[in-house]
Parts: sequence; structure tokens; C-alpha cells
Amino acid sequence: MKKHDLSTIMRRAWVIARTTGKAFAVALAKSWQLYRLAKRMRAGVVRFAYEKTDGTLRRAVGTLKDTAELIKGTGRPDDGQTVKYYDVEAGGFRSFRSANLVAIY
Repeated sequence: MKKHDLSTIMRRAWVIARTTGKAFAVALAKSWQLYRLAKRMRAGVVRFAYEKTDGTLRRAVGTLKDTAELIKGTGRPDDGQTVKYYDVEAGGFRSFRSANLVAIY
């Protein structure tokens, strides 16, 4: 782990705490869970679930490995509120709110 990773984890935890109103300890635990998810997705394909905006549960199979050639636009800068991933089943990029992660399989 690098110093930048810890900075990202703490920044995301504060964003989650501010947007959801939950205790910082809960937000920090969620932020660590998101860090582990991103680390596993950079290594290969991962199954995980998150709550969509309409309240339904979405089970996804995503990766971040070898996706650089699939990026078409410039994208938006990372604000800590969303997690972007390449959906293997749908064949495209997707994102979800960082506070809505439910489980990693």
C-alpha cells in the first residue's frame, strides 16, 4: 500500500460520511471495502453486489484489468462518490455510488 492509497481511502470515507450522514467509523469500513474491491478488480474478474438508485440489488461481474484500450472518452475526474468498473456480462463500463456497495463475493 502506498501513501496515496491511504489518502484516497480517507478522502472517500469523508465523502461517504458527509453524503450518508452515517458515523465516520462506518464510512471508513465501507471505504476500506471499496479499496479491496478495486484492488481485486485490477487483478482480475470479481463478483460483487450493490444497491441501485431505484433500490434494487444489482449483482455485477466486473474488472479493471486490461481495460485501458476500451476507454473511448476522457471521462469525469474521480470525486470519490462513484466507483467505475467494466461490466464483463454487459460488455461496457458501469458505475455505482460508493456508499451503495453491499457485498463482494
